[in-house]
Amino acid sequence: MKNVALIAGLSFVLPGALLAGDAPRPPSARQVEHRTELNGETLSDPYFWLRNKPDPEVKAYLDAENAYTDAVMKGTEKLQEEIYKEILSHVKETDLSVPYRLGGWLYYTRYEKGKQYPFYCRKKAPAASGEAEGPELVVLDVNKMAEGEKFMSVGAYRVSDDGNLLAFSTDNTGFRQYRLQVKNLATGEILPEKMEKATSVAWAADGKTLFYGVEDAAKRPYRIYHHRLREPVEKDVLVWEEKDERFVATVSRSRSLRFLYLGSFSHTASEYRFLAADHPEGGWTVLLPREAEHEYYPEDRGDFFWIRTNSGGRNFRLVTAPVSSPGKANWKEALPHRPNVMLQDVLVFGNFWVAEEREDGLVRYKLSDFATGTSKSVTFPEPAYSTFPTDNREFDTAAFRYRYQSFVTPDSVFDYDVKAGSSKLLKETEVPLYDRNLYRSDRIWVVARDGTKVPVSLVWKAKSSADAPARGLKDGPFPMLLTGYGSYGAAIDPSFNPTLLPLLDRGLVYGWAHVRGGGDLGKPWHDAGRMMTKKNTFNDFVDVAADLVARKVTSKQALVISGGSAGGLLMGAVTNMRPDLFTAVVSYVPFVDVINTMSDATLPLTVGEFEEWGNPKVKAEYDYMKTYCPYTNLSAKAYPALLVKTSFNDSQVMYWEPAKYVAKMRTLRTDSNPLLLKTNMAGGHGGSSGRYDRYKERAFDYAFVLGQLGITK
Repeated sequence: MKNVALIAGLSFVLPGALLAGDAPRPPSARQVEHRTELNGETLSDPYFWLRNKPDPEVKAYLDAENAYTDAVMKGTEKLQEEIYKEILSHVKETDLSVPYRLGGWLYYTRYEKGKQYPFYCRKKAPAASGEAEGPELVVLDVNKMAEGEKFMSVGAYRVSDDGNLLAFSTDNTGFRQYRLQVKNLATGEILPEKMEKATSVAWAADGKTLFYGVEDAAKRPYRIYHHRLREPVEKDVLVWEEKDERFVATVSRSRSLRFLYLGSFSHTASEYRFLAADHPEGGWTVLLPREAEHEYYPEDRGDFFWIRTNSGGRNFRLVTAPVSSPGKANWKEALPHRPNVMLQDVLVFGNFWVAEEREDGLVRYKLSDFATGTSKSVTFPEPAYSTFPTDNREFDTAAFRYRYQSFVTPDSVFDYDVKAGSSKLLKETEVPLYDRNLYRSDRIWVVARDGTKVPVSLVWKAKSSADAPARGLKDGPFPMLLTGYGSYGAAIDPSFNPTLLPLLDRGLVYGWAHVRGGGDLGKPWHDAGRMMTKKNTFNDFVDVAADLVARKVTSKQALVISGGSAGGLLMGAVTNMRPDLFTAVVSYVPFVDVINTMSDATLPLTVGEFEEWGNPKVKAEYDYMKTYCPYTNLSAKAYPALLVKTSFNDSQVMYWEPAKYVAKMRTLRTDSNPLLLKTNMAGGHGGSSGRYDRYKERAFDYAFVLGQLGITK
């Protein structure tokens, strides 16, 4: 007799493994006729009903899929536990960050062994050399805040100029919907006002006035309010409402503390207003009116704005302009546009300024001293790495702080002394039971089908011990996990991840394909993989995978791929294109239902992302989307093994996209490979919020990967 659940009219088969003597059988979602008209075509979506989140049928179906997944994975429980213990063995569970100075205080976070969440702390900074730091004061104990909650995340964390008040926001659902509150750091009192659905926040100089943003029903940050402490939120003054649904609105404070900035951004344009921070009741002044395709980002020093702008070149240049009249007629170029160098960011301080540049996919810093007019560059020796500015909170400082890491070098924090022209290592994250000399990383270039060279970053364990012979990529083929993203102009650089060590130690090569659509080689790299060129992203990934097989770094039978969110779209597209090229796929919160999602303007992110994916109501853009949308292009054929992961409270890629994708694939695939859907019923876009929970989730994923590769220990 079949084990059948009947809940409010929904019928699906529960996993047979839960019945004695039966093999696991997957749930079978019912199909309900649902049709829509788009560009003169009728679209059928028989799993549309899964969007009804409050319906108990939906949760029952997801629970049944989870039960099936657990049944299939039951034989890997010992391996999962081994991997989890290995991950923990490489984590210093009690640790703290490098403190940063702000307004006479040293701020840092720390973890304690056994605790899921960080403690946000501060100490009084020494007033003079040789003086001792003050005692530790816990600003926020997130572990206590998380008691009784299934999820807890801190968003905004802004201290007033006098150091007495903290504006902070929290999300306790995973939906990335934050409540903003204010804490008196001297008394510990939480002030009574609560600002719901808060986004950005900034203090005025008086320590009594907050400016904050809120989101609309589609989670678009669209309004900025002026709030006076201890006054009812209902009396807050609306200072800006962004009417254009392509744009989001944010508020921030400049590093100099002189100005408040109110920014409006789309994917292709920006506009800023500014207000003197010591006159919060004043009026906002437009810095430069918005123009189509013009992105600009201001910093300030003295009587001048320093503006990073793409007016004059797609890869941005730097200009200065008087605060009194910042129009283009008064611009003076400080750093020209260069076709092969992306000006990724600019940081301006009292005594120097920093250009963060990217060339050939690698970041460097150029630091210029205002007093001497001299410039120095910070470059890095490894073939593939990541670096980014961090905790540069104070305007008047002699040092620029940055982080550096690679696939084999743990996360490290440096201060660069501008006068001395040298970097000082403040801390390298301790990784227990790790010997970097046993591992190697490299970067290769793969020629895609249209002749474009695509960079690929790789890491592997080269030696089993110090005196063992080295193992190179030419000694393959090896089992491999290849990942990618390729959207929004995001540059994903190689970083150190201790959770990867259990895979590397079992002989896997790990790789990241820096495909078009990302920002790895500047804005033209993004342009070449969005809108009507989006398929370059997928072609690049397929070509990278095929090249790695041809080089015998790996083989089709030993190649697993993974990606998340827009990287999950990448997984869905390439799996439809070349299912024979991969043995297994792990897809995290995948954006796989492109046409239906981008047709629904009520969903989070949709309208703003018309400039990334296109608008299906425009026929040419719809026709192009149809050629790659993973859900649309599922067909009757053999697919690799798939583990698809989502979260019930994800606000960026709704849970129903992967749920519908799996349900439809079950009815079409002609193979008998595992197809698993795992829904985190208490998580968000990034999964669980607690660090130990995340380690367990990663151990689960790796057990699936290793199982498909035939590695059982």
